[in-house]
Amino acid sequence: MAYRLRMFKERCLQGRTAIVTGGGTGLGLSMALRLADLGANLVLTSRDPGHIEPACEKVRERGAKALAVRCDVRHFPEVEAMVTEAERTFGSIDILVNNAAGNFLCPTEDLSPNGFNAVVSIVLNGTFHATLAAGRRMIAAGKGGVILNMLATYAWTGSGFVIPSASAKAGVMAMTRSLAVEWAKYKIRVNGIAPGPFPTEGAWKALVPEGMDSVGKSKIPLGRYGEHEELANLAAFLVSDYSAYITGDVITIDGGAWLTEGGTFNQIAMMEPDTIKPVIAMMRGAGAKPSSPTGAPGRPSAPSAPDPESSG
Repeated sequence: MAYRLRMFKERCLQGRTAIVTGGGTGLGLSMALRLADLGANLVLTSRDPGHIEPACEKVRERGAKALAVRCDVRHFPEVEAMVTEAERTFGSIDILVNNAAGNFLCPTEDLSPNGFNAVVSIVLNGTFHATLAAGRRMIAAGKGGVILNMLATYAWTGSGFVIPSASAKAGVMAMTRSLAVEWAKYKIRVNGIAPGPFPTEGAWKALVPEGMDSVGKSKIPLGRYGEHEELANLAAFLVSDYSAYITGDVITIDGGAWLTEGGTFNQIAMMEPDTIKPVIAMMRGAGAKPSSPTGAPGRPSAPSAPDPESSG
């Protein structure tokens, strides 16, 4: 877009503290920078400190305070320690954006239990760990707060070839709606965003085959991919007081793609069986490489990729 989108005329998050998991790159960083523009203190986490230190510098350049904390959301003690450090540094936890995720394409018959667990541990367990640790602090402080979970449209529809992610995202959606009811009495709102195609360096390489960019765009009714600032504005709105009467909802932002496509990768199932695995191998070869298999020979595990930028 030739213009920059500005929804807010004031620093409506001034003085609030926001944790963004997987916030060092991609969509996580874009959301973090938008919250910083609106006055929030940022706590950015990742398994790779090489991502979050430079990201925090970008936040500080915008006049906001930032704290980088290495944290693997799969392990609750690390998450609890991160939240403790965030509260000690800034005094409160007001906003949590559960953005850390993991995904890879794989025919389900070739999926190892370790591969399934690798994604579910980040997406579902990691979201629960951060929600539990931050939610307890919000409840104890008595001021309320906002939790925003990054989902995917296939949380509703399912999708072939990303069974671990689809299963985990569906679980996060159930968690979102359940806690919106249970924690409303504590003045905690819980919502989700289901993004469609937003080009990012990490997820894009792993999930979009080379040369297929224009094909994917043609399936979107609005005829284009999303701009990071569009998603960042939606996230800022949902964690601000402007959305004070919205809880338990999941907002789709995908240009109408899911209405025409259903499960994001289901079109692969329409191919001839003997072409499916070579196509997936090509797609995976263009992005993150899988780690050494721990299951049966020829059955890949999850790639040891950094916290991805989108919920794809």
